[in-house]
Amino acid sequence: MWMAELAARSELPVATIKYYLRQGLLPAGEATGATRAVYDEAHVRRLRLIRALTDVGQMSLETVREVLAGIDDAGSVHDAVGSAHTRLGGTPEEPASDAALRVVADLLERHGWELAPDSPQRTVLARALDTLVGLDFPLTPEDLDGYAAAMASIAPAEVASVLADTREETAERAVIGTVLVEPVLLTIRRIAQENASREVSS
Repeated sequence: MWMAELAARSELPVATIKYYLRQGLLPAGEATGATRAVYDEAHVRRLRLIRALTDVGQMSLETVREVLAGIDDAGSVHDAVGSAHTRLGGTPEEPASDAALRVVADLLERHGWELAPDSPQRTVLARALDTLVGLDFPLTPEDLDGYAAAMASIAPAEVASVLADTREETAERAVIGTVLVEPVLLTIRRIAQENASREVSS
């Protein structure tokens, strides 16, 4: 497809697409002349992904660049999912307490879970636990186990849902699932809480 069709399919202005090309966020098309190139479905998918990351994920283009690099470098489905989570999870500005990190380590051990050495999830969770303790609303190991069990029940289906024909597509879908499905999970949780509170009040 030509640039005009790519713009129509991705719902992005031609000027924006050319900017992404100059910045290396979008691979070059197949040259058909000195100033013309053709593009394919992979370009459409990549542009839609960039748009989701910037519009929905509220990411800077530099962060988007890191996420896309992780997609391109992923060697397996596991690598793709891990790369998405590592780059999308964020890292707290303040370190977590040793006590909270031990709570997280115990949680992982109880459930037989492992994390990559560079995964930010351990610190993100520990900092959240520190914040709750500071607000006099600590979570018990039983609370955490309940949450872990709930997440463990849906994680296999979520991972299965991102599988695609190619590694690149799988990595892209892993990122999309992380960015776009998390608001769905949070909203459903809030709806469930609202209905649970109604039952308690009645």
